[in-house]
Amino acid sequence: MSEIDNLRKKMEDVTIELIKLLKIRTDIAIEIGDVKRNIGKNVTDENREDDLRKKIVSLSREINLDEKIATRFLNFLFNESVQVQSSTKSTHLSIFLKAKSLEQEGKKIIHMEVGEPDFLPPINVKESLSEVYDKGFLKYGQTRGLPEFREKLAQYVSKKFSTSVSEKNIFVTPGARFGVFAAISTLLIPGDEIIVIEPSWPAYKDCAFNSGIKVRLVKTSLESNWEPSILEIKEKINSNTKMIILNYPNNPTGKILPQELLNEIVNIARKNDLYILSDEIYSEYSNESWKSILEFNYEKSIVTQSFSKSHAMTGFRIGYVISDEEIINKLTKLGGLCLTNVSEPIQYVAMNALVADVRENHKIIKKRLELINQKATEMGLDIIPSDGAMYLFARINQDDFDGTKFANFALEKGLAIAPGEGFGEYRSFIRISACQDEKTLNEGMNLLKELLENFK
Repeated sequence: MSEIDNLRKKMEDVTIELIKLLKIRTDIAIEIGDVKRNIGKNVTDENREDDLRKKIVSLSREINLDEKIATRFLNFLFNESVQVQSSTKSTHLSIFLKAKSLEQEGKKIIHMEVGEPDFLPPINVKESLSEVYDKGFLKYGQTRGLPEFREKLAQYVSKKFSTSVSEKNIFVTPGARFGVFAAISTLLIPGDEIIVIEPSWPAYKDCAFNSGIKVRLVKTSLESNWEPSILEIKEKINSNTKMIILNYPNNPTGKILPQELLNEIVNIARKNDLYILSDEIYSEYSNESWKSILEFNYEKSIVTQSFSKSHAMTGFRIGYVISDEEIINKLTKLGGLCLTNVSEPIQYVAMNALVADVRENHKIIKKRLELINQKATEMGLDIIPSDGAMYLFARINQDDFDGTKFANFALEKGLAIAPGEGFGEYRSFIRISACQDEKTLNEGMNLLKELLENFK
């Protein structure tokens, strides 16, 4: 047997042993998951992860192994443990789907669980839909999006956010969610790490997990006014950290970060050469001073936007990404692989919707938020009034309150609300959406009060 064959045999033997050890580790992880469920403990324990990470880094130095390789392999193991220990959590979407099934059975449901405005898109959307056939927007198109649409988006963005972008900085996507997925799965590789500030829209973690990316959580609280700790953000960064995700105005809290705090986060990203993925789909619903990440002119920023909230076009599935041309080129390759292009008829409709005045939508949602804020306060719920978006994130003052159990209990009584655990480790919270008319919201909040009084 040649020298290379001997070495290959050794490598094969080591690989087989690694797989055997992985099986042992996975079985232990399953047992730990069972214990955690029985005692009501969360799946992820970042303190324990940090302790183990320090030991692995120390060991790597002792045995002269590249620290980056060791910690990326550790991140793979962490993600595998989370996968085998996780049970399906109830989220706003799972409650929504259950509510739709109940409605098909003839049950009346008050929808306060999803961020879907009840008002119609601008009237020129209707007019544009009738023009599509005759104007010939019916073919395959560029993966980036219709050139005319991207040009108008660039003009719109430049004016709205006091920046300067061209059509080369735009990628049209089927909703903002695909933009989030494309950025995470294209710009990062398995073993990389991202920082997510919680509570947060669950898609950020889900997209990362799907791509083998390790999520490092920075948790905020009602007591901290939903503001992240700069020190904690800094402590989460290591050689594998590649991105931080921001979402302001925030889903589910409605929080807008103070300018000084946002400046500090951007400076941290610059200093550590991190991507900033900023989900700004609620920017039209800002009730306090708000600044787009685009205004920082940071070349590693990626901003996602959508017509779903601003123009009430949820069913059209149309959004866009704004970023550096090189980043857009990378995202576009994934778009071509998965989509070919976004529907031309929908792009044409969205292009014409850009000229619509949607300021009234903001006024409507703001008034509704004020209503549910007032009702929640009267009910004695722990809240911080929303700075924007279209939600109220409320803590329920009951011993051992379980938001998921309550959400399913309320659904059977005709009220759909989102459990807090869908947005992180916020078991005692619920998210209330202000996307129904005031009469319906009043009815829903009155029913919520009644249900909370009878929930055990």
